[in-house]
Amino acid sequence: MSVTQTRAESESASSGACWNCQAPVGGVHFCAACGKIQPLPKDASYFAFFGLPEKLRIDPAVLEQKFLKLSWKLHPDNFVQANEYERNLSLERSSELNDAYRTLRDPLARIEYLLEREGARKEGATKQQAPPELLEEVFELNESLDELREARESGGDLASLRSRLESAQTDFQEKLDGTDAELSAVSAEWDAAIDAHADSTARQNVRLALMSRMNEILNRRSYIRNLVASVAKELSEG
Repeated sequence: MSVTQTRAESESASSGACWNCQAPVGGVHFCAACGKIQPLPKDASYFAFFGLPEKLRIDPAVLEQKFLKLSWKLHPDNFVQANEYERNLSLERSSELNDAYRTLRDPLARIEYLLEREGARKEGATKQQAPPELLEEVFELNESLDELREARESGGDLASLRSRLESAQTDFQEKLDGTDAELSAVSAEWDAAIDAHADSTARQNVRLALMSRMNEILNRRSYIRNLVASVAKELSEG
């Protein structure tokens, strides 16, 4: 395939027309007119890859069904006799399909992806700081962890300290589960906002507020998850 032909195909695809027959394709995987595989638009989302709206509640069975169907259609084995451009598209699309599926099948990864796509995912220092409502409990937990390490080094009695840490671990695990419930509730609000027939300005304001809440909950969840992991590590060391 010549460089000129490859450039012509890429320019045709970027214009929203089929690279082979010039029929409009509108971001679909295959041209309805000639059946040729198509590249996705550069700004296409993982949601669009599966023909889904940008909602956060997705039926896992529906997603898997779409994934398996597309896996079969886009598989490189189906393009062995095709030209180089089509073979490369098949490889690219199959890789994109796997990335999209891994992301969208996980509720947390799905939210992270949406926020990153919207430019709303902000971690930074917020992720490293204890949420204000947990400051006292985090302080007590760190004290217990220090006491356990000191007792381990000095050969002191670890039983009561381990019991205290196990109780704290259970408490923080419950808080971690609570953040998942919060994210689920905000996800439902996000989907409702997508469905709402409000004017664009009002809808955008609601979306921004919900993204801010999701970002805060994710940061809080990350902090608590790290605490749970730290306690588990210390307890596993005896």
